[in-house]
Amino acid sequence: MDLSRVAIRESLKPRREPHWQRVHNGCFLGYRPSKRDGPGSWIARAYDPDQSRYKTKSLGDLGDLAPRDRFTAAKAQAEAFAEKVLSGGYSHERIKTVEQACRAYAAKRPEEEARLERLVYRDEIGRIPIDKVRRHHLWEWRKRLEATPARIGIEELSTGEQKARSPATINRDIVPLRAALMKVLAPGAPGTEAAWQEALRPIKNADRQRTLYLDRKQRQDLVNASTCDAQPFIKALCMLPIRPGAMARMAAADFDARTSELTIGKDKSGRARKVLLPETAAKLIAQQSKDKLPNAPLFMRANGARWTKDNWNKPIKAAAVRSGLPEGITAYTLRHSVLTDLALDGAPILMIAQLSDTSVEMIEEHYGHLRQEMAQRALANLSL
Repeated sequence: MDLSRVAIRESLKPRREPHWQRVHNGCFLGYRPSKRDGPGSWIARAYDPDQSRYKTKSLGDLGDLAPRDRFTAAKAQAEAFAEKVLSGGYSHERIKTVEQACRAYAAKRPEEEARLERLVYRDEIGRIPIDKVRRHHLWEWRKRLEATPARIGIEELSTGEQKARSPATINRDIVPLRAALMKVLAPGAPGTEAAWQEALRPIKNADRQRTLYLDRKQRQDLVNASTCDAQPFIKALCMLPIRPGAMARMAAADFDARTSELTIGKDKSGRARKVLLPETAAKLIAQQSKDKLPNAPLFMRANGARWTKDNWNKPIKAAAVRSGLPEGITAYTLRHSVLTDLALDGAPILMIAQLSDTSVEMIEEHYGHLRQEMAQRALANLSL
């Protein structure tokens, strides 16, 4: 039976058992005509080899789509449902809303929980039934996101300063919602209301190259101009390609003085990684972990608390002013400078990506030009 044809669906008689169409092996799409005037309902059916039985999922009537678009949307959802059943993915029976889909995603990516809490759970998008998600819902959510000022530090709150959300920040904020929905929804047919994914496309060229770079002497000047409590934290950022947030979250137990290994547990990828430190960096980290309880912050402020974005920016800016360095220096300037030096020193792209918990593609995009300059100089040395 060809359920893709509107005329055929309209000719079907209402009955309790849906009219089934085989999509592929183990995956079926059903249609149950309405007993009253109006659109019928769609049902997905997929075979679960682990339990040796079929599972079904109601897809609703898709009544907000044009009749010609309903089959395509229902088929995509049925295929996504079958894929999840076959792979042992999330239990669709308990995922009823966008918020629940995001919470299921955040269970395996806890570093995204805070972002989803701010932008999805507190927003009306979170209450939308997962089988009712349409493109206009996501466009409306995106407009609200883009109109929301970016988060600022505590030092700016007193002035009432607000900062517009940058394209790069918008792209980062979109990622967890898009990833969560991709776990439970198949992309809809392009150009239709079912194409929810179209509203979550990233802004192109949003991640501009970071042009502010501090060489080793400038970074040393910054460290020397830092306050006593901030100096170890800033020095570590000047020596290691670790994100400031991940650096601040590390505990004393994350450093093994016997092997000089540092474990970075909570970072962007969500996977722990180990870095074998060189002697100078190992000495700095060993000093910070000495005589501390295992769960104590590796880097402490003067009051014993952890460093956060709200309080590490101010001492970095103050140290930059005291040392006569350019305006606009942030904690990420230090990370960019370290990554730049690694590229200039000839470190392999894959190694830089692994050390910094960044994709090879991202390293290539932002630092690949440095390798090209090195290659040009190497070729110049071959001139006769």
